[in-house]
Amino acid sequence: MIVTIDGPAGAGKSTAARGLADHLGYRFLDTGAMYRAITLAGMRQQIDWQDSEALVRIAAGADLTLPDDQVFLNGEDVTQAIRTFEVTSLTHYAADNQTVRQLLVDLQQEIAAHTDTVTEGRDQATVVFPHAECKIYLTASDEVRAQRRYEDLLSRGEKVTFDEVLSKQKQRDLRDLKREIGGLRKAEDSIELSTDGLTTEQVIQQLVQIVRGRVTDKNQV
Repeated sequence: MIVTIDGPAGAGKSTAARGLADHLGYRFLDTGAMYRAITLAGMRQQIDWQDSEALVRIAAGADLTLPDDQVFLNGEDVTQAIRTFEVTSLTHYAADNQTVRQLLVDLQQEIAAHTDTVTEGRDQATVVFPHAECKIYLTASDEVRAQRRYEDLLSRGEKVTFDEVLSKQKQRDLRDLKREIGGLRKAEDSIELSTDGLTTEQVIQQLVQIVRGRVTDKNQV
């Protein structure tokens, strides 16, 4: 069974999806981490970000694996390195590159082909897994999302202001919505859940109930 969790940045998708996967005993697939890893590789090679082919070559040659809660790029654990403010600010170059996106979509489909999976991102229900058995759209208010990201960056030792985070978030939201392929869209058959005012555990419990409801419906067909 495939469970997709889509939604804007800062809605709590990664944490909720990871917790849901643990609860269900499913594999967790963090697709955003894949784009971040390719971006990190581009940063390290100091590519010209306007050179789309350079990023394609990096993505095509990358050995990208996501065991458990870790991200490995060419054998190196980059789980923490991909979470910086700088990587976040540049990830749109990878996400907007259609060839890079197709390479990563193919990898995502390959990873989830033979195992129960909870996958999160922007386009999981609409592009990558349109026939997923359970689709969820997780959202939250702008301020709540920015505050979560701000606190996360501070905990990692980043020196940023809340206004910087909020401004970057608004820019990212606009790019995600305008992206022609793989943009942020709510699938017609997705169940929407706002995480405003909810603890992580409360969100996970509601997600578990949603998935169990879909499993019951499926078994009754």
